[in-house]
Amino acid sequence: MFVYRPQDLPQDPIFPADLEKLGYFINEKDQIRKIANPEQEFQFKINRNDRWNDLQRGAMNECIRTVVSSRLRSLGLTTIRLPLTSGPKDPHVPIWVSANLARAARVIVVFGEPIQDLGIWAYRTVGTEGVDAGSAVAFARAVLGLKSAAGFKDADEALLLANTGQLIWHCGSSRAVTHQTWLALSRSSAVDAPLTMTRRNKIPSNQDWQKHVACVFDEILSARGRLVREDAKIDIIGLSEGGLGAMRYLAAEWDAWRPYISAIALPNPLHYTYFDLVKESPAVPSSFISFISSRCRAYVLSDKPVGFPVPGFQEHGCNCYSSGEALHTECIMPKAWRNMLDWLAKMYANPSDGEAHLEFEELDGATSETVAGDGIS
Repeated sequence: MFVYRPQDLPQDPIFPADLEKLGYFINEKDQIRKIANPEQEFQFKINRNDRWNDLQRGAMNECIRTVVSSRLRSLGLTTIRLPLTSGPKDPHVPIWVSANLARAARVIVVFGEPIQDLGIWAYRTVGTEGVDAGSAVAFARAVLGLKSAAGFKDADEALLLANTGQLIWHCGSSRAVTHQTWLALSRSSAVDAPLTMTRRNKIPSNQDWQKHVACVFDEILSARGRLVREDAKIDIIGLSEGGLGAMRYLAAEWDAWRPYISAIALPNPLHYTYFDLVKESPAVPSSFISFISSRCRAYVLSDKPVGFPVPGFQEHGCNCYSSGEALHTECIMPKAWRNMLDWLAKMYANPSDGEAHLEFEELDGATSETVAGDGIS
């Protein structure tokens, strides 16, 4: 029987996390393009062996994260560790917060998708449209209302970017990573299996996206008078599982949070009224399901213009609107966040108002829309 020796196995490929060394640059339109061919986007498939392709993509994604982090810091955001008691070398999850978090009257909290890195909406959008567009940079700039950090520290709107994706602790580099980054970590050879996870790779109070959502609420947003203002109102944007986690948490803790939540926007909603929401009557004004029906809206995959009403109230308990994105849920946020911010601002400015209940009927093969009740469209 032939036995392979370590020196007989193909070495794991190494790609530097350096944009220029990878053969790429950021052009004047903020797009990543090939140095050798400025019209060509990032080329994923460079080898018949998927390990080479995956590791090159991992290096490129690390480059993108570095650029995004630098730009977010230039806007005055900083990272804090969860749990709050953890040290730099202890297992922890980083989240982005603006410097005015403790003073702002309004806090916008974003719970992202578990498949994405912190501060990234969609790598595919970064590649096609630009770094700012595919990440939280353009969004953060709009929320904070400035092009730089100067002068915004006392603004009335603060931003918190949670981190539902980087929940695996890599002991070797003392950092939290996504599952995709974990698979791209260096191995003894190109044919070795992925590193084995143990309890040492779990982060306390953040073992999964649902627990991370709870940790953000319990350790940051509950710290009224310390980390956030006593009277601060909270707007929530929850993407896919991030939104589902927020909905499940609030459904169970609504009595405690009802005075503080202003409105909720859900790109790609994953909750369902018959399963995830407390079985209360929408006629009870103080119930969570009543709040969802009037102060929550969802954005779904659709080729209609952004903000165009579409069916979905029966399933999700809130009005649903087109995101302007028809194919990829991860691209909903880049397409629709401006519409979300406009609507959240209206809800914050008008605490007693709410959405009109949209009803849809099929008439001769065409969908007809009717509006029941008063509210803001």
